[in-house]
Amino acid sequence: MHPQDCIKVVLIDDHALVRDGIRALLMAVPELDVVGEAGGGAEALELLSRVDADVVLMDIGLKDVNGLELTQSLRQQFPDLRVLILSMYDNQEYLNTSVKVGARGYVLKDAPSREIIVAIEAIAAGGTYYSEGIAEKLASRGTEERELTPREREVLLMLAQGHNNKTMARALQISVRTVETHRLSIRRKLDIDRPADLMKHAMVHGWLPGQH
Repeated sequence: MHPQDCIKVVLIDDHALVRDGIRALLMAVPELDVVGEAGGGAEALELLSRVDADVVLMDIGLKDVNGLELTQSLRQQFPDLRVLILSMYDNQEYLNTSVKVGARGYVLKDAPSREIIVAIEAIAAGGTYYSEGIAEKLASRGTEERELTPREREVLLMLAQGHNNKTMARALQISVRTVETHRLSIRRKLDIDRPADLMKHAMVHGWLPGQH
């Protein structure tokens, strides 16, 4: 895969061994490219001012700054940057704050390695991603974070009509992998995947063509 087509990732964690492990995991995936890493806030800001990044993996417990505060600063300075919190803490307060400061997802460090990769792909495609236990805690905050994006609604409607991933990819002019990412996000947000149930959901919310 050409480097320009890869998802460019920056790692921010104050433990070098943790960064080494995550970097090795991500660099084994052709679609991902680790373009930099930092151990603290000042180093991260300097790095991101000179490298082009799509996604930042952010630890919360940094030595010189709280990772959530740094996330807020990064979102203000680099609006297009997407932040994924990667933490050992499943604290409700941390989770709530991560949503408020603009993080697009929250994954626990003890999650399966594949989940971290899926999470990066999901938020790079414009979605959100939360580990299963984290998602349950988010649900208790209300339904706002579970609303579908406009593109997810398009995918949902095509799924409801029985289209397969390749057909949807061609129609929406996106990759099959991106379609799969949207399907995963829809399933996580709505907990439904059967076409009949998706159609019912679309009808209830007035998303079908011709509905007002």
